[in-house]
This record gives sequence, structure tokens and C-alpha cells, in this order.
Amino acid sequence: MKEKKIINSLITTIFVITIIISLFFTNLSKYSNSFIWGLATIMILISACYFTIKLKFSQLNIPKILLSLKSSSQTKETINTLESLSMSLAAKIGVGSLAGVALAIYIGGPGSIFWMWVSSLLCAINTFSESILGVIYKEKDYGKIYKGGPSYYIKKGLDNKYLALLYAIIIIIAYIAGFLSIQSNTIVTIVNTITPINPLIIVIIIGVLTALVILKGVKQIATFSSKIVPIMGLLYLALGLFIIINNLEGILEILKKIITDAFSLKSVQAGIIGTIIIGIQRGIFATESGLGTSAISSSATNEDPIKQGYSQVLGIHFTTFIICTITAFIILTSNYQTLILDDINGIEITSFAFQNHLGKFGNLTLVIVTILFAFTTIISGYYYGEANLKFIFPKLKKKSLFLFKIITIIIVVLGGIVHATFLWNLVDLFVAFLSIINIYAILSLREKVIKEYQKHKKR
Repeated sequence: MKEKKIINSLITTIFVITIIISLFFTNLSKYSNSFIWGLATIMILISACYFTIKLKFSQLNIPKILLSLKSSSQTKETINTLESLSMSLAAKIGVGSLAGVALAIYIGGPGSIFWMWVSSLLCAINTFSESILGVIYKEKDYGKIYKGGPSYYIKKGLDNKYLALLYAIIIIIAYIAGFLSIQSNTIVTIVNTITPINPLIIVIIIGVLTALVILKGVKQIATFSSKIVPIMGLLYLALGLFIIINNLEGILEILKKIITDAFSLKSVQAGIIGTIIIGIQRGIFATESGLGTSAISSSATNEDPIKQGYSQVLGIHFTTFIICTITAFIILTSNYQTLILDDINGIEITSFAFQNHLGKFGNLTLVIVTILFAFTTIISGYYYGEANLKFIFPKLKKKSLFLFKIITIIIVVLGGIVHATFLWNLVDLFVAFLSIINIYAILSLREKVIKEYQKHKKR
């Protein structure tokens, strides 16, 4: 036991030192980002391969995945499976599905989309595993709503309160300061493509709308997400199918280009390895697979652990193979290569593609879609921050929580006027850290996951 604590403390120390170096030594930021993402990618793939074999390819069990949507237990206070999935999807189907996919293509070439598909099929099992642990180690929040996530299973399962605390701090910074700011920034960028409204006015409106939802609590966030997410998903699906059908003759050529480019050494300056990492990186950003956030959403329910695992896998596949793939096809059937961009957000490329296909109507439509995608992510991202703040301060008073909500609203407002490149670099770095910590945790708790899976199969 003593040896285990020493190892855990050593790992935590290494993470802290690496974060400090990455954040404060700007000359090393590019290299540290590449190194950390290389390490994260290796860990993610090892974990995915291990759990895929041990859990019998559960991420491909379509009947079980679809049946998981049926809720078996709910009260007025608790959150059901559909609401939990909606909260998770609200965070996943954000600007990562629009701007993130565009960035992947712009930086890594069409081949990065192929690796995004591969990472989704393979790495969804990490989400399955973390969701199981999220339910197993959940706790009651104020005696009503459940709470949980990686911080909870790292502390209770691994007996490592310092690494758990580090994860909680990083996710608060990554989501509240990073993810939420990117959503706000993207809304400002896309709105300004059709009308020169002062960014300050736009972000103030976003701040007010955010306040109207998050000030009412977790249950309201879940209810809001369950109503908005299906609408925005269907709207984007309809738009995407319309554009794809109109360009049907070029789709086979696009698919061929994606596959051939995935194995081309000339796809990016970094070669095929760079393409793979970019594809996985953007896939993780869009789907949050392996970050531990699905465990946070799952732990808010009173459902069976395996059932929650399957429902969260559905979210991963829907985000990647429907939303992200539609975005990729829309961009790749446009003349996006003619764009020359500086301080790139990514949404500019998607906006250009929509306008290329649908004219002014396309731009207007994308504005509406982006606002819906980004705003729902702001709401769900806030919940992830709140869940981890409650981990850090178990006896958090309502007045302190209210102050946290006000700070979040201010950050959302400020995020709309910060340079996009800085935000993407910050979030990319923190996402890698979250992946490394969470993958280490679920691999360390693999016996718990396997035991729960085997118990479920015997029923």
C-alpha cells in the first residue's frame, strides 16, 4: 500500500511539473504540446485496444447501444438516461464538430478524417469504461442529484487524492476558461461573417442567456439539453444531407481522397504520424472520448453502469459518424483550399463551405446552427466545472456556487474577444493532460470495469 502511494505521488508530481513547463516556458510550448499529445495518443490507443478485447468489442454492439436509451428509473430530482446523454451530446456537438473538424482538414489534410473515424470506433470503449466507473463511484449531491466522474474514482478507487485534485483543477480550467471561451469566440466570429455587430454586444447576450439556464441548477441544465440537442441534431442532419445529395457525384471521390491521404507521407509536413495524431486529437476534442467527461454525465443518473456505458458510446458514434462526417463532406466538396487565414478559429472554413454550397442562406443557416451547438456546449461545460468544484469543496455553500456561476458568465463574455489561436492551443494542451490522467485511472481500475461487465452479462 505504501509503495502504491509513493508511485501515485510520483505520477502526480510529474504531471504538475509538466504542466508548469508547458504553460510558463512559451519557447517550449510547441514542442511540449507535440510531446504530450504523442504520449496521450499512445496511452489512448493502448487503453482502447485492451478494453476492446476484454469487453468483447462492446462499442460495436449496436442492439445494446440502442436499447440503452430506455430509462428504467427516475424521480423528479434525478436525471434519466436520455437527459444524461443529451448533456453529454450538448458538450460533444459543440464547435469541435464544426470548427474542430475544419481545423483537422486544414492542418492535417483530408486523411485526418479517416483517423478520426478509426479513433472513434476504437476509442469509444474508453468512454464505455469511464462511464461504468463514473456510476460505480458516484455520490449524492445535497441528498438529491448524484455527482461523480474521474476525480471521484481516482480518489476512491485509486486512493490518490492529489491526482484527483489535479484532474478537477485542470478540467475546471480547461472547460470554464477554455472550452466555454472557444464556444463564445466562435459565436462572435460566425455572427460577424454576416453582420458587423460589436462583439461586446454579442457576448453580453450570450452571457445573459447562459445565466438564465445555469443559475437554475443541474436539473434545469439536463432538461434544457434534452429539449435542444435533438432539435439542433436533426436540423444539422437535414442541412448536411441536402448538401451531400446535391454533390452526390463527388462523394465517392471524396471518400477515396480521405482514405488515400490518410496513408500519404505528403499529407502534412509531419508526415503520416502527424496526420494520425491530428485526426485523433480533433476526434477526441469533438467527442471527448477518454477525457472522463462522459463519466461526469453518467454519474448524474441512477441507472445501471453498463447501460450508461452503452448510451455514452452512442453519443460518441453519433457525434463522429453523423455530425463530424457531415461537416467534413461539406468542407471537402467546397473550394476551401483557396482560403488564406490568420489567427484561425476553424469556423471560417466551415462558413466558407456553407456559403459555397448554399450562398447567403448557407451562412445564415450556419450562424443559427453554430449558436445552438456552441450555447449547449457552454451549458454542459459549465456542469462539468461545477461537478469538479464540488469535488474540491465537498461542503460548498450555495453562495459560493453562485459566485462560481457569475465568474463563469464573465469568462464566457471575455472569451468572445480573446484571440482564437491562443484559446485552441490552451485547450489542446489541457485536453491532452485530461486524457493522460483519465486513461491512467481507467487502466488502473480495469478489474472493476471488467468485473461489472461480467456481472451484467450473467443477468
